[in-house]
Amino acid sequence: MTENFTTFRKFPTLDQAKELEILLNKNNIKTFLADNLPPVDVTFSGSTLQNQYEVKIEAADFEKAENILEKDTENILNEIDKDYYLLSFSDEELYEVLLKSDEWNVFDYKLAQKILTERGKAIDPEMLAALKKERLQILAKPEENQKPWIIAGYLFSLLGGGIGIVIGYSLWKSKKTLPNGERIYSYNENDRKHGKTIFIIGSIIFPFVVLIKILNLSGL
Repeated sequence: MTENFTTFRKFPTLDQAKELEILLNKNNIKTFLADNLPPVDVTFSGSTLQNQYEVKIEAADFEKAENILEKDTENILNEIDKDYYLLSFSDEELYEVLLKSDEWNVFDYKLAQKILTERGKAIDPEMLAALKKERLQILAKPEENQKPWIIAGYLFSLLGGGIGIVIGYSLWKSKKTLPNGERIYSYNENDRKHGKTIFIIGSIIFPFVVLIKILNLSGL
């Protein structure tokens, strides 16, 4: 059942994750709390896991969950301190918050709208929808510059190393989750073809390498 759930939000503490889980459950959204799992969308960027708790929901509930969070946040927008860092942002920086809403928490996203509105800038649902659409198009682009990993994958696979199998499979099958819950492949079709080839080569050669090592150790 939980295989249909996709990460909606990540948190550094269990209490924060539980708070969101309770809010979503109250609004009839089923959740699944993952404890200290490695990132699902592993890339070769060298990024490390920072958030240990993931609240997962079904992809079909992403938009509803976003609306619930935004509505819940509106109740505390007027309670910020006068020195809150977002208040010093320029208009351009605030618009960037709206564009890259997936990189900001819901509170900052809603506060950016409020600040811009108070500065006389027109903020309407159509504009926000257009920004989200533009952001999805940007994030949906395949990860670039995989050539070094493709070369390394071929080398490791031909040498019989299991690392080549891992690299090949990652290039071939890795996916990333968009802010709307959609899952897409991380790499372009050509890189994925290389990944598949690397995986197959490694899968064929690796068992022979292991067998040879076993025979050498046994003295046969």
